[in-house]
Amino acid sequence: MCSMNSTSTDKTELKNIYRPMLMKIISIADETKDTRTLRLEFSDQKEKDAFNFKAGQFGLYSAFGHGEAVFCISSSPSKKGYIECTFKKVGKVTVALRNLDIGDTVGFRGPYGNNFPIDNLKGKNLLFIGGGIGLAPLRSLIDNVLDLRSEFSNITILCGARSVSDFIYKGQIREWESRSDLKLVKTVDALTSPAEETEWKASNGRVGLIPKILADINPSANNTYAIVCGPPIMIKFTLQELEKLNFSRDKVITTLENRMKCGFGKCGRCNIGPIYICKEGPVFTAEELKNLPQSDF
Repeated sequence: MCSMNSTSTDKTELKNIYRPMLMKIISIADETKDTRTLRLEFSDQKEKDAFNFKAGQFGLYSAFGHGEAVFCISSSPSKKGYIECTFKKVGKVTVALRNLDIGDTVGFRGPYGNNFPIDNLKGKNLLFIGGGIGLAPLRSLIDNVLDLRSEFSNITILCGARSVSDFIYKGQIREWESRSDLKLVKTVDALTSPAEETEWKASNGRVGLIPKILADINPSANNTYAIVCGPPIMIKFTLQELEKLNFSRDKVITTLENRMKCGFGKCGRCNIGPIYICKEGPVFTAEELKNLPQSDF
């Protein structure tokens, strides 16, 4: 005979996948005029102690009364006790998130999705290529790798933005520049004044689109993984340039988080052919992208 008590207990133990965890904003950093980074700490100590994620995973962030939006977790999983998200002001949810202040509460659901295969990258040369806000998903992996620096070979970071003022993580980029155990190449699409040009060149900055600069620095594909993120058009031409440089498509990795909405395959927004980006992704190799219907890559 079935016990009603056990049935009731089973139901109460089912987790509500739509219920966000509560998080407090503990710091705010304005990266550009329309891009901000929030550092968030769990309000519930048990949730804080139990939470783990991997570089490349994402979450849904709620501005209560306005909705929720998908962003990657931009901090490293090796940094415990908090998470960070970096987002651009593009709609009502991100506007509402920007109106919050230190001490305010946001909702968080996650982590969702797969992750960058950090174990496969150990012992390899790594080439990170980030354009604009596409540096945010890469930052989680870059910081994770740098915290385990001895487990990887040569590291190159190529990052670009439309202009000098459009770079995110300016302070962290300066830190990367100062390190002797990696190579940093930074580029902008264009400079806005002679004074800016003088200062930019003095800092070894370059001018040109990322695919062109990639061709100029001519990285070796030998024992190297390339990890790429940025606007879709940048990814498309960067993947083409990597192919010219003899990078095999299974050694080129990217992320497609901008296609997602609900996070677990319910809304269908991220459906491409037989897969859901939020469930099978957002991290894919270029080889996997090549086999997707409707793929621009």
